Amino acid sequence: MTGTPPDVVCLGESMVTFLPTRPGRLADVPSFDRAIGGAESNVACALAAAGYRAKWVGRVGDDGFGDHLTEAIGAYGVDVSAVVRDPARPTGVYFRTATDRAAHGHETAYYRAGSAASAMSPRTVPYGTLADARILHLSGITAALSDSCLALMRALTARCGWPGRRPPVSFDVNFRPGLWADAAAGGRVLLDLARGADLVFVGADEAESAWGIGDPSAIRAALPEPAVLVVKRAGDGATVYARRADAPATVYARRADAPAPGGAGRGTDGAAARDTVTHVPAPRVDVVAPVGAGDAFAAGFLAGTLRGLGVAARARHGHLMAAAALTVPGDIAAPAGRARLDRLVALDDEAWGTLHLGPGWTGEDQEVRTP
Repeated sequence: MTGTPPDVVCLGESMVTFLPTRPGRLADVPSFDRAIGGAESNVACALAAAGYRAKWVGRVGDDGFGDHLTEAIGAYGVDVSAVVRDPARPTGVYFRTATDRAAHGHETAYYRAGSAASAMSPRTVPYGTLADARILHLSGITAALSDSCLALMRALTARCGWPGRRPPVSFDVNFRPGLWADAAAGGRVLLDLARGADLVFVGADEAESAWGIGDPSAIRAALPEPAVLVVKRAGDGATVYARRADAPATVYARRADAPAPGGAGRGTDGAAARDTVTHVPAPRVDVVAPVGAGDAFAAGFLAGTLRGLGVAARARHGHLMAAAALTVPGDIAAPAGRARLDRLVALDDEAWGTLHLGPGWTGEDQEVRTP
């Protein structure tokens, strides 16, 4: 893909992930399988597997794990030509238990302090590469890695000051309290970064954790600036706020009396009145492993955005990509073919409501079950 402008550039840290071979505490698991993990590279891999031009910009150590990451991510069809090898810092790795991140007893052990990715900064990023993209996709995880990474994220989400063209910025909040020395301060940082983006993904549960607000309309009131806000509600689906074409961007400046994050306010600053609001239910899924679904949803929604599809179709593509990830053990799943996805997305509301997806559903010869 060298020389061809990418559809999406995804910037952030990828790590080697060690997945347990059986359930249990990390102290009790005897062995692990090696995989790759990283919110932004997961999105890039899913998009590339679906046939889009995806590029990952990151930094890895000049070590065997760095070799593995670049080779594995490149094998999905992702352009890894802008990945920097750092001879002085290692590639990050982490271990996790087999349970859901939100489940009681779930453990993660990160070995990423001082990693190569933590050395990313405004001075190390190829702005020309980013500006070529149709969409630049970022995650709040990067902001927590180091002061220089936070400075980079602030520079990339700034609405002015870019050295050249700023592409539309997609931002997945991805609030991970354990990555922040002060989780409350981290939440405020992520709110500020999200306000600079054009498209924002956030889970209602993480918004509650980060900002004390879980109701979608209150989240929109706290984030009036992005043209599109996607509030994910797990099995209940997603609510999408999209600025109407006749609503000027200037009305999205926060009013002084708008409710601030922190739990008290449930009103609106007028942003919602200038939105189209679309709720798209999620299909029923037989979950194999819950990891990677948020990244896959973002990839599906971005794929629909690249194709100029309507908001509901974008969200359905997001749900289907998430369902592909949910029905495999690892973070990344091969999506169904585009024709099959388009057929499912085009179902009427009643038929969409009966979808029941299980392991193997992405194969063209697999039947999609209904209750």
